[in-house]
Amino acid sequence: MSKPITFVTGNAKKLEEVVAILGTTFPRQLVSRKLDLPELQGEIGDIGVKKCQAAFEIIKGPCIVEDTSLCFNALGGLPGPYIKWFLDKLGPEGLYKLLAGYEDKNAQAVCTFAYHPGRDGDKIILFEGRTDGEIVMPRGPRDFGWDACFQPVGYQQTYAEMPKEEKNKISHRYRALDSMRNYFLNQ
Repeated sequence: MSKPITFVTGNAKKLEEVVAILGTTFPRQLVSRKLDLPELQGEIGDIGVKKCQAAFEIIKGPCIVEDTSLCFNALGGLPGPYIKWFLDKLGPEGLYKLLAGYEDKNAQAVCTFAYHPGRDGDKIILFEGRTDGEIVMPRGPRDFGWDACFQPVGYQQTYAEMPKEEKNKISHRYRALDSMRNYFLNQ
C-alpha cells in the first residue's frame, strides 16, 4: 500500500478547492499539513522544485506543494510568482489599477504543483496548469485571493462570481491537478 501524500498548505480555501477538484478519482490518499516554508524567489518552476524539496526535508515522505502565479502581459509577466505580496499590499482593486496605463489587460493564471515521491534522491515532478484571462475591476466576493479581478477568456464572470463547480472545471488549478491525477492514474 502506498504512503499518503502530504499536501503542504495552510490555506483552507485552497485545500477545499483541491479536494473538490480531485474528488474520488485521485488514486492516492491525500492528507494536509501546514508548514512554514520559505517564500522563495525565482522562476515559476524553480520555486516549485525548491519549495517541494524544503517540504520533503521536514516531512521525509511523499509530498506536494502548490505555487500560484498571476502574470500580466503588459508587465512582462509580473507580478507572476510574487502575486501574494502584490495582493497583500494592493488588494484586487490595486491589481486592476496597476494596468490603468496599459491597453493590454490580458493575464495568465498559472498553477504549479510539485510532487516529491518521498525518498532521498527522488526527482521532483512538476504539474502546471494555465488559464488565460484578463484583469478587470473586481467583482464578486473577495474571500479567495485575486479571484475577484480575474475573468477567464470566454466568460463574462470573474472567478469570484462563478459557482465553485464551474470555476473548478476550467481553472489553472484544475488543469494542474488534472495533469497530476493523470500521472498517478498511469503509474
